[in-house]
Amino acid sequence: MASSRQIERDAAQWLARRERGDWSALEQAELDAWLEASTAHRVAFLRLDAAWAQSDRLKALGAGSASDGVPARGQWRHSSFDLQAPRAEATAEPSSTQAATGHDAAALVFAPRRSAGRGGRGLRYAAVAVLALVGVASFWGWQRHAVVEQASYRTAMGDLSDVALADGSQATLSSDSRIEVALSRSERHVELQQGEAFFDVAKDARRPFAVVAGGRRVIAVGTRFSVRREGADLRVVVTEGTVRLESEPVGGRRQPTSVLPAGSTAFASRSGVLVRIGSVEDAERQVDWRRGYLVFRDTPLSAAAAEFNRYNARKIVIGDAAAGELRVGGNFRWSNTEVFVRLLEQVTPVRVEHHPDRIVLHSR
Repeated sequence: MASSRQIERDAAQWLARRERGDWSALEQAELDAWLEASTAHRVAFLRLDAAWAQSDRLKALGAGSASDGVPARGQWRHSSFDLQAPRAEATAEPSSTQAATGHDAAALVFAPRRSAGRGGRGLRYAAVAVLALVGVASFWGWQRHAVVEQASYRTAMGDLSDVALADGSQATLSSDSRIEVALSRSERHVELQQGEAFFDVAKDARRPFAVVAGGRRVIAVGTRFSVRREGADLRVVVTEGTVRLESEPVGGRRQPTSVLPAGSTAFASRSGVLVRIGSVEDAERQVDWRRGYLVFRDTPLSAAAAEFNRYNARKIVIGDAAAGELRVGGNFRWSNTEVFVRLLEQVTPVRVEHHPDRIVLHSR
């Protein structure tokens, strides 16, 4: 089978022969046979014949020749129809057909169809650029938000646990406590689900350290503080640096943010946030549970009993209101409830009832 280029050449030769002026019936029959032999022949010949018929317009629009007749061969290569002759033929001697007609139809070659215009390429480039930007943005977002560490930690009643986090921070879980940790390259998120935890936060200004509990966020960059959760209430003790306490909006209204410097203690409840500013030593005493001690300073006996009960399965029960209002002070090991109640019997008007699962305190 002839190539498309050869078919184009054959069609041009047939056209040139026909246009010489001595076209015979036999030649017409031969042309008809050639056209009938293949659809590609007919298409090529019709295309070339149509271009030939438009040669006057080609001259006006493409070659720009002012003379009558078809433009010279060399001018066609610059026409707007992209008709051009092969380079080897451009330097050849004019054929007999060209000599007779002034044109070399056999030299006419249709330029291949353009695969895409400048506009099409521009759209492809734009699409590629958009995809590249989306890829870069996705990678950047993945790097910033991809979780580096996600873990859950908890302690049983009477246990403490030190946890080293992947960012270099340290968390100490108090008795019967639970936290969920999710660290990424953009933020450090800890949810205090139960109990109390002390945080020694590694400095990283690009990744704030946020502890979430009960609809509130305690945010620090690099500091040491504890967060205790009791239902919806929260207690925050800051022993170093500064933290920010944020609350969720109430009734659609934003709540004020509390800035807590070292030595401060914040109590957050449904009624609001109460901040007490004290010394760093006072704040440290409130988190002495890390060293096994509970520190009381003129503390109601009911509150002291509640603190012991955070660490022990055998609970202290206040038998009457008068007993609960008694004041106590001192440092006590939270693991030694028996020693605490024995001292109470010796120095306060308290009567103690011992049961297998509880210790009941009555006033005397």
